[in-house]
Amino acid sequence: MDHPMYPESTVDIANKRKQLAPTQLEAFQNFSKAVFADGALPAVTKQLIAVAVAHTTQCPYCIKGHTRGALRAGATEQQIMEAIWVAAEMRAGGAYAHSALAIDVMQHAHTA
Repeated sequence: MDHPMYPESTVDIANKRKQLAPTQLEAFQNFSKAVFADGALPAVTKQLIAVAVAHTTQCPYCIKGHTRGALRAGATEQQIMEAIWVAAEMRAGGAYAHSALAIDVMQHAHTA
């Protein structure tokens, strides 16, 4: 493969982001620190939520980063895998729930 679909996140890419939009990057980093700090939910729970959401949105960078974050926050490998299974169920559940749209169209197609 001569060019990967998702380039590796490098210092050069990080520096380019900072060069192109330093104010926005700083704001995003501060927001991220605030979001993932201990609060009503402990940091480990927030990271496990992020792992699940990252799998739902299928962002490879988020999957890697938040899996590392969850491990650093004290999550076990089993907790991380369970969070991934929650994401899988939610994606499947979303497809199942949205079948109501197709069923509605099919039911009305017979009357139109």
